[in-house]
Amino acid sequence: MKKHIVAGIVGVTAGLLGATQVAAPLLAQDNARSSNVYEQLDLFGDIFERIRAQYVEEVDESKLIEAAIDGMLTSLDPHSSYLSPDDAASMRVQTRGEFGGLGIEVTQEEGFVKVVSPMDGTPADEAGVEAGDFITHVDGESLLGLTLDEAVDLMRGPVGSEIIITVVREGEAEPFDVSIIRDTIKLTAARVRTEGNAVIARVTTFNDQTTPNLQEGLNREIEAAGGLDAVDGIVLDLRNNPGGLLTQAIRVSDTFLEKGEIVSTRGREPEDGERFNATEGDLIGGKPIVVLINGGSASASEIVAGALQDHRRAIVVGTKSFGKGSVQTVMPLRGDGAMRLTTARYYTPSGRSIQALGVSPDIVVEQPRRAEATEEEEENSLTSRSRSEADLRGSLDNDSLTEDQIRQIEEERAAAEEAAKLREEDYQLAYAIDILKGLRALKPGGE
Repeated sequence: MKKHIVAGIVGVTAGLLGATQVAAPLLAQDNARSSNVYEQLDLFGDIFERIRAQYVEEVDESKLIEAAIDGMLTSLDPHSSYLSPDDAASMRVQTRGEFGGLGIEVTQEEGFVKVVSPMDGTPADEAGVEAGDFITHVDGESLLGLTLDEAVDLMRGPVGSEIIITVVREGEAEPFDVSIIRDTIKLTAARVRTEGNAVIARVTTFNDQTTPNLQEGLNREIEAAGGLDAVDGIVLDLRNNPGGLLTQAIRVSDTFLEKGEIVSTRGREPEDGERFNATEGDLIGGKPIVVLINGGSASASEIVAGALQDHRRAIVVGTKSFGKGSVQTVMPLRGDGAMRLTTARYYTPSGRSIQALGVSPDIVVEQPRRAEATEEEEENSLTSRSRSEADLRGSLDNDSLTEDQIRQIEEERAAAEEAAKLREEDYQLAYAIDILKGLRALKPGGE
């Protein structure tokens, strides 16, 4: 808050110093503009008094004022809003990584609630909610005409209670209902595991836990694999990550960059701009990185993907990201409420804004929808996999291989079968791992 106060004081001082040199017509325009603002404020006061005195039912004056404030903010853009004391407290809890709800990040588009992304392992994720879904009704009540905060309030409720949301999904002919049991959402911001020789870092959100979770997980998995020389590289999975704290996006990017700009922000005034640079030290020693993104990757996710892409530190794979290129500042207000205000746009190191455009992947890879196989297809698949030369009666033995060579062939075959299985479960991730294998093979001494 101090920063904003200082900026305001400097602006007023500059205005006073320059006023003596301004021509009279310009002063007259400024006075007319100020007069018009005061007239509008008087009009607001008149309407407020008439509602309080003449509305058919008694009104809560504080709620009227809060609604007016929220209306003023939400008219600016989809991400500016007023946070009541309860909402402000919930937001502070959420940035620490634990909160109550369904586990979806939402925005508003053409009056409807649109899912930016479901969060991994949450009730919404397990119920099959997908990025890009539109939620039109909650328990049969239409969301059309409600503000985003009002719609979110409808989706909140006691842990363990049921909620039925009506979903409109691209590719589906009719809206359909999804039943979800509310739960306490405890997010592990980053989960790290190993697939073959690739380390997979799945980052689900950017909160205070993200960078520690990520760095601890990478160190653990690399050590378990036998060191950096034993791994092909890292897959940084940012799919369906709705974003979060700008500071954490910067720290995650800095984990893999030695130097250079990570992101810059530009506000309304040139002096409000900031640049954030990487510090020396790459946690994975220059090993290749593949970043996975999709339409549910937003905000902080796009900062990380854009920074690593611009520095040619990573290959970005998947589909175009969400395109939220603005920065919101949360400003505490009297009475424990807060104001979330869009104060800047952010730019990737090359100077591009991704607002409404998103980050375009270097390699576009769609995630195919899984179709249920028929019994005949499953039977044919099993038959084709089970027959080989070795199954034929009287086939010759291979006596040219040692036991160690046979064991190596069997291990390679098992690894290939696991890769094929992963390709069926998560095609984009399997594609990313294949890229790392290819990069390793191209290196001198690669196998």
